[in-house]
Amino acid sequence: MRKVLIIIVIISAGYAGLKQYGFSLSSLVAKTGSEPISYAESSDSFGVNDSQQQIQGKGIVIKLLPDDNDGSRHQKFIIKLGSGQKLLVAHNIDLAPRVSGIQVGDSIGFHGQYEWNSKGGVVHWTHHDPQGRHAAGWLEHENQIYQ
Repeated sequence: MRKVLIIIVIISAGYAGLKQYGFSLSSLVAKTGSEPISYAESSDSFGVNDSQQQIQGKGIVIKLLPDDNDGSRHQKFIIKLGSGQKLLVAHNIDLAPRVSGIQVGDSIGFHGQYEWNSKGGVVHWTHHDPQGRHAAGWLEHENQIYQ
């Protein structure tokens, strides 16, 4: 009985410590759960605490960038969400097909991993994982899925 009481005290103290730093049980579940968080239609903005979270949504392409050919090759472009948030999309074209015919002004759906940066953030892992250890992502353009 004493061991159970000690475990309860430790768990309670840990939870209280997390709450002190702004974490809640629901935010921990959201960050570690399998369901992606959708920001496409919300006014929420991304932050440093959202890094490494699976997200999905839709945006408008506002700038096409040259491919990144250092290491794994990535097709890159910037999208703007309905909330005004801008995101860099880095789509690995060594593991997935290039999004063909994409132009500024096009709508694009995305599902991938978010990484915070001071310019708004990056969405990557918009492809399958050939080793099956990471959630598969995708891009959707003109009713075609790229993964």
